[in-house]
Amino acid sequence: MLEPLDIPHQGKLRIGTCSWKYDSWKGIIYQDHKYGPYDYLADYALYFNTVEIDQWFWSLFPQGIKLPDPNVVHRYSDSVPTSFRFSVKAPNAITLTHFYAKQPKASQSYANQFNPHFLDREILLKFLETLEPMKAKLGPIMFQFEYLNKQKMSGVAVFLDRLAAFFAQAPKEYQYAIEIRNPNYLREAYFGFLRERRLGCVLLDGYYMPPIGEVTRNFEVNTADFLILRLHGADRKGIETETKGIWDQVVQAQDAKLAAAASISHKALQSGMDVCVNVNNHYEGCAPLTIQRFLTHRL
Repeated sequence: MLEPLDIPHQGKLRIGTCSWKYDSWKGIIYQDHKYGPYDYLADYALYFNTVEIDQWFWSLFPQGIKLPDPNVVHRYSDSVPTSFRFSVKAPNAITLTHFYAKQPKASQSYANQFNPHFLDREILLKFLETLEPMKAKLGPIMFQFEYLNKQKMSGVAVFLDRLAAFFAQAPKEYQYAIEIRNPNYLREAYFGFLRERRLGCVLLDGYYMPPIGEVTRNFEVNTADFLILRLHGADRKGIETETKGIWDQVVQAQDAKLAAAASISHKALQSGMDVCVNVNNHYEGCAPLTIQRFLTHRL
């Protein structure tokens, strides 16, 4: 079992994992006894002070939009201490321009069809209403956009215009953060847009995006009073093949990238920002062990 982690900076640094429901973590942060569907989170919160919830991202279906069950929101909130914070992905019903290409056989007619709910304020309001039971423990709401090619979005200027109209009508009492997955959108206009509206920047280490150390060398990413680092890894299929879905050890050490992430976090913390670091199993093979390695760097 890991020893309790010493997370520095008295709550300015939030560090945790992307989801928490892994039997593989028994013997690392979980006990060997059987867990019920909601039992893991209480033990998880003994080690980490935040967690990313991505299960509510998956909301856009041909049959309709699925939003969180308030009873589940209550259970999650009741499982963690008052100092804990949830970072939550906004529903993909809001962030997808089109339905996914892969659809069940009965719903093939929806494949690649335009999503009429894209950047829909009413869905955002309904979503935030369902999160009310955990509002006191709610960190940033993250809007994850897919790789927006020319067929889905004609360019970054149009994208920013759409975002401007959306966030102009969004409730102001929440922290919002933006994640993009098209490296061509990484330009001064994008970061200036976030800064003007005090929207948080999500630095994604993985997928098609350039290394986050390179991004921070080229751009000023301090766009709000908080910064989010999502350490996901670039070779999802490869590491799944290597681990066979057992996430209990580091199998692809990312020493240089991890050092860069720690350096970025240190600089942001020194400037007075809050920093949230969300680590995926796919980054090195075991998110809790990656966090332990991250914390050995000078923060």
